[in-house]
Amino acid sequence: MTNMIFLLLKRQSRFSHAILLTLCVLSCSLVNGWQRTQAAEVAQNNTSPNAPTELKNLLTQIDAAASKNDVKGVLQFYSPTFTNGDGLNYQNMEKALLTFWQRYPKLQYTTQLQSWKSEGNTIIAETVTNITGLPSANTNNLGLNTTIKSRQRIISGRIARQEILSERTLITSGNKPPQLDVRLPEQVKIGQQYTFDAIVQEPLGDDLLLGTALEEPIQANKYLNPTSVDLQLLNSGGLFKIGRAPSTPGNHWVSAVILRGGGMTVVTQRLQVVK
Repeated sequence: MTNMIFLLLKRQSRFSHAILLTLCVLSCSLVNGWQRTQAAEVAQNNTSPNAPTELKNLLTQIDAAASKNDVKGVLQFYSPTFTNGDGLNYQNMEKALLTFWQRYPKLQYTTQLQSWKSEGNTIIAETVTNITGLPSANTNNLGLNTTIKSRQRIISGRIARQEILSERTLITSGNKPPQLDVRLPEQVKIGQQYTFDAIVQEPLGDDLLLGTALEEPIQANKYLNPTSVDLQLLNSGGLFKIGRAPSTPGNHWVSAVILRGGGMTVVTQRLQVVK
């Protein structure tokens, strides 16, 4: 354990928000190929009984394409003029999806349709998606667990616009990654002070604890380029930070990276800054 800690002290850790891109793009998808025989049943149970057929078919077809890592099949259900609130568009999705699926080739998607309404020829749907990827040798033993809530504008059977309302992603590695209790508000006002705590729940014993906190504005290029972080030796059982929201509204990612002898845990949560 001590040797591993010292080796990690000599280098930077890198993690990517490409995970979050897939959440944005596939927030309408349901269950992946691990449970193909149950896909139709899950789709029916997770869709409001009075939802239009157009919406139900869209969910099912995106699910089928995503389950096969079929990026062309997914993109056919997005308008060529697709945009989202983070600056993503139709053109830069393909590369990010392919990169992400190479890292996580098997994911389980479970989406619930929370609400929907019609505005002329537009359907507005709000969904909550849980995405789980179990550790495996193909992913360097990285585990993934995400919850994301989003709102889609669907025109003529294609997603034209998307807004991410809330999200949290948990990435773990190792045999015994730290279990964290994370405390961060989902929304703050411009200039407001806020606290960010990531507390290790298990006793540390003789383990050394390394970690860092990171806050960055959400931009389209962040989905494609990993962020480097320097891990520092922590003197307490977690991270305890006080931040201040910027003076302009926007969306930010706030992350905690914590490493101990049994593994590493990365938690990223969206923080909305409003007027």
